[in-house]
Amino acid sequence: MLWSQTDQGTSNQSTQTVSNALGIDQSNDPNAQKARALVQQMVQALGGEAYLNLKDVEQEGRTSGFYHGNPSGATAPFWRFIRFPDKERVELTKHRDWIMLYTGNEGYEITYRGTKPLDPKDLKEYLQRREYSLDTVLRNWINAPGTAFFYEGDGFVENRQVDNVSIINSQNQAVTISIDRANHLPVKKAFKARNPEDRELDEEEEIYGNYRQEQGFNTAHIITRLKNGEMTSERFLTSITYNQGLPDSMFVATPPTKAKKK
Repeated sequence: MLWSQTDQGTSNQSTQTVSNALGIDQSNDPNAQKARALVQQMVQALGGEAYLNLKDVEQEGRTSGFYHGNPSGATAPFWRFIRFPDKERVELTKHRDWIMLYTGNEGYEITYRGTKPLDPKDLKEYLQRREYSLDTVLRNWINAPGTAFFYEGDGFVENRQVDNVSIINSQNQAVTISIDRANHLPVKKAFKARNPEDRELDEEEEIYGNYRQEQGFNTAHIITRLKNGEMTSERFLTSITYNQGLPDSMFVATPPTKAKKK
């Protein structure tokens, strides 16, 4: 499990987890009420019901990869298309000829050479990130039966004063969200999951920055991902469009047309 960025709440985490597993009613728990209210404030800051009911998103920008926390090469352009709840297409390189496609629990890599299934390890990591994504937590977890909320104290993340809230669903999966006290927007989301290879717990974090309004939605334009404290990727968004009605054909695993030689 992942808990707060401060020491507050660490000593009682076992009791809280057991309480959730036993289905103890939190309706009269001031700690849970505060945590839930903070999450509801965050949802409203992101766009409220309209945010929760978004159908699709298109993003354009540049992405950087890292190895052991150090840049692994130059930034590269990307185009990302998401249709909720479980379809995603990412086009890479300036020619947009390297494509990652995810539909349901399947994933494909598409190039001019053809289409092949994603490596099982890479697919499993993607599906785990989607399962713990901020969109999934706010759309599926927070109003589901058996979900528990815990206020974990305050702290500082990215030089912002935050309130830390842990959310645990009925499968005992947990995330901690650091919420900006000033504007109620998420600054960081983190979770821990067991690595299938060495059975150790890996900590995955996403940091959200440079919020700007896009079609009425407060949208982070810089997203940084870390694993076990080391930066693994960073995305800089330059264009974002919501609810444009992405067609089914975008999420079919067919290879792109090979460019003709001049």
